[in-house]
Amino acid sequence: MNFLTGIGGFLLGYIFGSVPSGLWLVQAFHGIDIRKYGSGNIGTTNVFRTVGKKTAAVVLLCDMLKGVAALALISQFTADPYSIAVTALGALLGHTYSLFLGFRGGKGVATGLGLFLYMLPWGAAAGLVIWILIVLATRYVSLGSVIAAVVAAATGWYLGYPVPYAVFGTLACLFVIIRHKDNIRRLLDGTESKIKPGHLDSQ
Repeated sequence: MNFLTGIGGFLLGYIFGSVPSGLWLVQAFHGIDIRKYGSGNIGTTNVFRTVGKKTAAVVLLCDMLKGVAALALISQFTADPYSIAVTALGALLGHTYSLFLGFRGGKGVATGLGLFLYMLPWGAAAGLVIWILIVLATRYVSLGSVIAAVVAAATGWYLGYPVPYAVFGTLACLFVIIRHKDNIRRLLDGTESKIKPGHLDSQ
């Protein structure tokens, strides 16, 4: 990996990932600051719980596409898998530690899904199926997200994707688990909230 290409890719990914889709879209469509409602998170789940499925779907798509856009752009300059993986890592960190939000942000699930779809598509497919099944069965989005991340990362290794991609998948999986540590604690305590759309519950 060329050092300058790697640094440039990471910064590109970080800037793209930093775009706070949930915050800006909810402000534009509903005139509220999503950080003051529900869990205070800017991600798809809190948007869904607060203002409903239509806006949440748009936020999900935008959070996925911002990572994909960064990878598509860096791929115009290099096919090096290490540079692409570093760009993906930058996008994931940008979403979670956004430069527009004082280095705070979402939990990385939607952006991670977009990155997986680009780099590890079969891993993304396996993870998405698992996520849907778990959420439908339990209505716990956090549980579905954590287990889906593990399945997606494991699939990347099992199917023999390029090592830099599989390593990124593993790091992304660990990152999602760490970002969900409070949710995991609540799941173990039996106090985690189940998904219910469209309740404007101010903090």
